[in-house]
Amino acid sequence: MRFTPQFLDELRARLPVSEVVGRRVKLKKAGREWKGLSPFQQEKTPSFFVNDQKQAWFDFSSGKNGNIFDFLMQTEGVSFPEAVERLAQMAGLPIPQAAPDAERREQRRRTLYDVMELAAKYFADTLASRLGAKARGYLADRGLDPATQLKFRMGYAPAEKFALKEHLGAAGIPVEDMAEAGLLVHGDDIPVPYDRFRDRVMFPITDARGRIIAFGGRALEKDVPAKYLNSPETPLFHKGDNLYNLAMARQAAHDGATPVVVEGYVDVIAMVGAGFPAAVAPLGTALTENQLALLWRMADEPILCFDGDKAGQRAAFRAADIALPLLKPGKSLRFALLPEGQDPDDLARSGGRAAIEEVIAAARPLADVVWQREVEGGAYATPERRAALEARIGELAAIIRDEVVRKYYRQDLQERLQRLFAPAGDPYRRAGGAGGGWGGARLQRRESAGGFSGRNSGAGGRGRPGGSFAQGPGPGGFRPGAYQAASPQLAASPLVRGQRSALSRREALILQTLINHPWLLHEHLEEVAALELAHPEAHRLRAAIIAAFAADHHHNGEPEEQSEQLRADLIRAGFSELLQRVERAITTSAVWGAQRGAAIEDVLATWKQLVALHHQWHSLLRELRDAELALGQDATDSNYGWLRDVKMRLATVDGTEALIEGFGESSGRALKSS
Repeated sequence: MRFTPQFLDELRARLPVSEVVGRRVKLKKAGREWKGLSPFQQEKTPSFFVNDQKQAWFDFSSGKNGNIFDFLMQTEGVSFPEAVERLAQMAGLPIPQAAPDAERREQRRRTLYDVMELAAKYFADTLASRLGAKARGYLADRGLDPATQLKFRMGYAPAEKFALKEHLGAAGIPVEDMAEAGLLVHGDDIPVPYDRFRDRVMFPITDARGRIIAFGGRALEKDVPAKYLNSPETPLFHKGDNLYNLAMARQAAHDGATPVVVEGYVDVIAMVGAGFPAAVAPLGTALTENQLALLWRMADEPILCFDGDKAGQRAAFRAADIALPLLKPGKSLRFALLPEGQDPDDLARSGGRAAIEEVIAAARPLADVVWQREVEGGAYATPERRAALEARIGELAAIIRDEVVRKYYRQDLQERLQRLFAPAGDPYRRAGGAGGGWGGARLQRRESAGGFSGRNSGAGGRGRPGGSFAQGPGPGGFRPGAYQAASPQLAASPLVRGQRSALSRREALILQTLINHPWLLHEHLEEVAALELAHPEAHRLRAAIIAAFAADHHHNGEPEEQSEQLRADLIRAGFSELLQRVERAITTSAVWGAQRGAAIEDVLATWKQLVALHHQWHSLLRELRDAELALGQDATDSNYGWLRDVKMRLATVDGTEALIEGFGESSGRALKSS
């Protein structure tokens, strides 16, 4: 269902953010704002803020923020339409009536939901009856006890050709409704429609709200044409748009479980029984774009679990091809391979949760899978073969639509090529060979995460060998002038200005915090290396800090001694003037956690806030650019509403950034205080 911008604005006007949030979070007034404990993280000090004037909330501890719709979606795991419906009910505002044709279609769908519910109850009752003895025996052999059968609403379709049809007919359901719901085989060449599912164990398939929309049936006899049979496409069911166990998995993922994609129904049930409640499966097809979108709504990096044979690897490569063009910042996949010859059900029964956890823990990033496919079994002794490999790698990176992700994939794959082709004995050649089995060459993130390495020439090391990927001008390859920026805010942003941008106060604070507290790099090295920095001098200084830290002589002694040693190393490396520019860019002394002598608690809290705001700002700048481009191409109310919403969230970040100033100032806790 689509909602007009006017209706959404009316909801915002009727429901202050503090009222919506206050139903779940205990809020206290703090000046013009409200504050409370984060609903997303365990914490003792409030870092969650609500601003009714800006109609927004921001959570420093997790970096999440948004409006009233976002809050319900993220705290209750519901979709946007569900969030709107709940808020409308809270506000006493009736949902706008759809057009007559749309209303008739919706009413028709509601009727079909009722038909599917009656069918599911019939199948479940039949499984429990005398007719279901054979099916119960099959389920027992598969280790699916009655409690599990009840949880997943399993059933049995009798072998008789008209059993379900007659049962539903006795309940007053027209044959046309049964056929439209996909329960009957019908057509012009079939004079009498008959039951689609016969002599099969039945697995109900639900939508995200838990409503039954289809069935999967597992044959009990060996000589049938299809071992598994799914419902056909219906007004309720589009197999490429749904996942088995979606409703329960969505709630489990919202509660913190990692979504894991396996092959079939029994595999999902085995995974759930072994303690992986966010397990799902495609519905008789390879993974689709829409199914990927469902997974990414549940988690940033769901895991695809494939059989360990060649067919499993081919399935992983197909999934990688589907995912690559769709990648967004923070949204990717990981891939796990099962022991050859075992599916999740086999593994769960033989090794239990520990065996599955071992497989999941070994899941590899999407970039590893892409790299392995390109280099596995290849021989690159000639310049021509190396050039062909580099060309293929370039083509792979080019299909990624998001320019920021595309930039980092180019850097990542370029570094792998450099290591692969480095001369034998070169210390730069690490884990870059073509072999190595599943995952092959791993990117050594602690040395070169995000494309930054201790070998940066600005850090006093030698340059990197090889490589010729062309990089677009500016961050992410963005070309200023590719479209006309509609707002001065975007035109002045680092996203467009790129290397002409000034060193921002936030970037200066990030660098100052690292210099004054180098112990942060022990736990946050990868996070530091992956940060998007707009100014080239910030890139150089960050690389030098990482390189100096990697020298291993800043790991001992008191924190202040570590800071002095790091600063001395940077000055010796020629960064004295840049260090002074960093100091000048910081126009406030109120950020206590960034200064020397601050307590560990203040440093960690300030670092978390700085990084969360930095990520949020860059993400919003990219979205602002997309919104302005969309509005320029299609000046609709929807696109205008999107642009206005992005600008509002940018204003929220601007406002909440000021909250960092003064953090810890009142306590001024010294480093060695108890």
